[in-house]
Amino acid sequence: MTTEELYKELDYVNHSRENRKKYALIVISNPNLIPEILDILFTVNDKISCRAAWLLEFVARENLDSILPYLDRFTENMQAVYQDSAVRPVAKICEYLVEAYYHKLPNHTKDYLKPEHKERIIELSFDYMITNQKVAAKAYSMNTLFLLGKEYDWIHPELTMILERDFNSGTAAFKARARHLIKKLKK
Repeated sequence: MTTEELYKELDYVNHSRENRKKYALIVISNPNLIPEILDILFTVNDKISCRAAWLLEFVARENLDSILPYLDRFTENMQAVYQDSAVRPVAKICEYLVEAYYHKLPNHTKDYLKPEHKERIIELSFDYMITNQKVAAKAYSMNTLFLLGKEYDWIHPELTMILERDFNSGTAAFKARARHLIKKLKK
């Protein structure tokens, strides 16, 4: 499938789980499409880039290993993504990566996720926490930072400060997630 063909197919990707899963399975069975998806995702001013983000999130959800060879490219360019409907999947992919990295069982993410990738994820996650992002991106970023804070001791105090500062002005969903994490951080 060429980039043009993939671009046209992305018109059919929508928010339905079945639809995203269908296209994710196509990508997982054709991993050579991932660079093409990244090309489209990082064409950030194109509305189709959001659909590429949705698809990449589902690919990561179904088979995280398939995106691991592209971590350099993903983490180097993810901060350019700004459309709300693309930011959420990028934050979720970061959470998937970090959760896998700190998982008790052996996995390939532990081999692929390097300190420079983690540093870029930390930077992006803090950016999402302190800028005007939707709750989902903030919630995924909170969890990502919480996990990374087990390795980087400076993260937990910063995260706690942000959560406490923004608690009263946050939405109900933000408050629920923040309350849960603040309890964990204070232990």
